[in-house]
Amino acid sequence: MNHKPILEINDLHVNVGDEKEILHGINLTVGRDETHVLMGPNGTGKSTLGYAITGNPNYTITKGHILFDGEDITDLPVNERAKKGIFLSFQNPLEVPGVTLSAFIRSALEQKTGSRLRLWDFKKKLKETMALLSMDESYAERDLNVGFSGGEKKKAEILQMLMLEPKLAILDETDSGLDVDAVRTVSQGVQLFRERTHGSLLIITHSTRILEALTVDATHVMEEGVIVRNGGAELVDEINEKGFGSLRDA
Repeated sequence: MNHKPILEINDLHVNVGDEKEILHGINLTVGRDETHVLMGPNGTGKSTLGYAITGNPNYTITKGHILFDGEDITDLPVNERAKKGIFLSFQNPLEVPGVTLSAFIRSALEQKTGSRLRLWDFKKKLKETMALLSMDESYAERDLNVGFSGGEKKKAEILQMLMLEPKLAILDETDSGLDVDAVRTVSQGVQLFRERTHGSLLIITHSTRILEALTVDATHVMEEGVIVRNGGAELVDEINEKGFGSLRDA
């Protein structure tokens, strides 16, 4: 059995482009089959960490290392990281005119596996997975996110996650701007991902609604580009009760 953590971040410093430093020495470890939550006020660098882990070229790592599944991926491009099993759900998913949701997921799966998929098998799995998320099948043949509501875009991202079965899924403010029903559906999808794949989760959020149906293994609080507090699920309750101001370690 592999006892190495799925993700190890050591002393990570990140700039946005050639501009100022946003992250100032982040240390974070996510074990296999774990759900971690990264919380903190807006504008503290939470999303920057997500982008740095996935290899977004707009974010420059100036110091430190990212290990994924025991391998140093600090210098790997985005597509190579995705192939290894890292998935990022965006706060504002991109619209891709001319590419259907179905074609996009099939292409991503083929890139990940390195082999062609039988169309029948793919469509069967897609149909079953859409049913789990209460998604209308017609969305599969619509252009990716074009004309989708906020809730539909988030459902489409959770659908991609369930189809791709990454080893690590990073959800960046996936619950922002959603109504109660959409949050519930997204939350159920995330729960399904954990139950079916045992992939690890890093949930970036400043709200806790999406966490209600999940078992949280660890909570991290970020302020101004630094993780100021680590704890368990009880830290989420503390934040709900007292806000972020009370949490800075003495």
